[in-house]
Amino acid sequence: MIPSWGFEPEEDAMAAPVPLRSDFDAEALRGLAKGSRDPAQTRRLLALSVIAAGGLRSEAAEIGGVGLQTVRDWVVAFNANGPDGLIDGKAPGARPRLNADQRDVLKALVEQGPTPAAHGVVRWRLCDLAQILSEDHGVSVSEQTLSRVLRAMGYRKLSARPRHHAQDPDAAAVFKKNFPNRLADIAQAVGGKPIEVWFCDEARVGQKNTLTRRWAKRGTRPAAPKDQRTASAYIFGAICPARGVGAGLVMPRCTTEAMAHHLEEIAATVAPGAHAVLLLDQAGWHTTRKLLVPGNITLLPLPARSPELNPVENLWQFLRDNWLGNRIFKSYDDIIDHCCDAWTKLIAQPWRIMSIGLRQWAHGC
Repeated sequence: MIPSWGFEPEEDAMAAPVPLRSDFDAEALRGLAKGSRDPAQTRRLLALSVIAAGGLRSEAAEIGGVGLQTVRDWVVAFNANGPDGLIDGKAPGARPRLNADQRDVLKALVEQGPTPAAHGVVRWRLCDLAQILSEDHGVSVSEQTLSRVLRAMGYRKLSARPRHHAQDPDAAAVFKKNFPNRLADIAQAVGGKPIEVWFCDEARVGQKNTLTRRWAKRGTRPAAPKDQRTASAYIFGAICPARGVGAGLVMPRCTTEAMAHHLEEIAATVAPGAHAVLLLDQAGWHTTRKLLVPGNITLLPLPARSPELNPVENLWQFLRDNWLGNRIFKSYDDIIDHCCDAWTKLIAQPWRIMSIGLRQWAHGC
């Protein structure tokens, strides 16, 4: 027999009883209440367990601390959606200021960027976007609301990465696509030895040092020491992200001789019996025929003007942001000491080399 609402004589004039669904008995409802982590759902399940046991709805209302009509609403929700129907849903909140079409317009504006001749600016400000939405689409939205909308869409104000104006836009994609075949050809040429993928680059570190971002109160501009002297040195750095190892030297200049010493350092770090494919840019001291290349290294130049393919560029940024930037170097020897110390710290963190250096197109990770 399906349990239904119980009625005391004085309740006869009320609405017709709503039967409780039969697939949950009183014991099952009390068990669900015991396992629930939602206080409101627990209270409602216990109230409905009284009804399932044949009790009166006035008793259920007393346990739930509500009126009879509310208990009736619980029964209707429980019959329709089971125990989940007794969990309060999230309030819908206010209607969004921008509908889906207007958000698409905003997304297109951000992705395309401004046209200086047409918009009068070289980068979007919130006030510019708000003005375009108001004039072209009749939507009035504050800068604060527009900022929240952009953040909810996944946008942040980020520093742009420099891109050479003469870069071939298809060169990087072609290089990535052909890279596995290039590795296979090199492996065959060296007799099937294990192949290690290495990247190398050089970074100038000097008394005219970089200033990094830092925490400060909104509306202020923090100060940092800046030197105008010109003493400098170069870090020759190479990493094998798959192994989390690196090989580096600090040299006074970028020359063919300095590069030869760096290649010797890399060759000594390559795993025994393995062969290194060293990816590097097309600087003159990398591509000259005068460069002596060790037998366990094959040089593979990256496409011209494509520094984004070399993760060592990101490594330099990490070193400057954490150990080399915002410093005043007293002398050339001081520069050497700090460069060596920064590289030693990096080599001691193989997980850092992996996280910065691994690339899907190069390592299949």
